Amino acid sequence: MVDQGDKNLNVVFETLTEYGSRFAIVQRYLPQIVETGDSRVLVIDGQPAPFALARIPSASDNRGNLAAGATGVARPLNDRDRQIVAGIGPKLAERGMLFVGLDVIGGCVTEINVTSPTGVREIDKQCGTDLAGLFIDAIDRRLAARARGA
Repeated sequence: MVDQGDKNLNVVFETLTEYGSRFAIVQRYLPQIVETGDSRVLVIDGQPAPFALARIPSASDNRGNLAAGATGVARPLNDRDRQIVAGIGPKLAERGMLFVGLDVIGGCVTEINVTSPTGVREIDKQCGTDLAGLFIDAIDRRLAARARGA
């Protein structure tokens, strides 16, 4: 994390991009991560799972990654989560993406994870859900529709 006007900013970008020869992805720091975390909202065949996993950074790190020491706290979806999924979910389903993780900080989508959406085990353990079962049911529905020619 760097601040605007940070004297190390040039060296950070030079190092990240190997002096402009590579792309780098950067993100504005969203301070809401400290209190509400980086929430993983799971989308199964265009529909939201009933709970999100808020990943609260540790005191020694800014990242909301469980592997970096963040704490995962399952929470019910809020209205903004539902609004986001209503806007993004149908397009994901149209494109055949049956299981996607949206990362949300302060009501803003920061990532769309289509290859490795995680959080299922943590949510299931804390909430008694069966998200993997919902995913398998979505696959079954898609296969049945394909078999019918729909």
